[in-house]
Amino acid sequence: MLQPTRTKYRKMQRGVMKGRAHKGHLISFGEYGLQALETSWIASRQIESARIALTHAIKRGGKVWIRVFPHKSVTKTPAETRMGKGKGNPEFWVAVVKPGTVLFELGGITEETAREAMRLASHKLPIKTRFVMREEQVVG
Repeated sequence: MLQPTRTKYRKMQRGVMKGRAHKGHLISFGEYGLQALETSWIASRQIESARIALTHAIKRGGKVWIRVFPHKSVTKTPAETRMGKGKGNPEFWVAVVKPGTVLFELGGITEETAREAMRLASHKLPIKTRFVMREEQVVG
């Protein structure tokens, strides 16, 4: 699963997830993409599960690009622990996703194969997504 290599002293605050994506909202590498329509945290387990679904669906043809990375740590205090004693230890890692973010890209395969692969991958994610192509994206 994905996680940062340098994780010493990493306890992040939850932050505010408002607005649309300003970066990572255009298809840059492949011909087809899976674009987020909602705001959410996507855990590294969910990203890995969607990646496995994509690679299984394209059957060793084409190339997959993962455009999101889980940089944010989510902490939890142990169960049955009294209040105080500081913040808990990092339990898992999440990627902050805003509407418009391209999550995955595919290249080197046909459109119907890409649509089916992205449909299978979208079922592994906790947000609504849509299939986008390089030709129909608007620049500016």
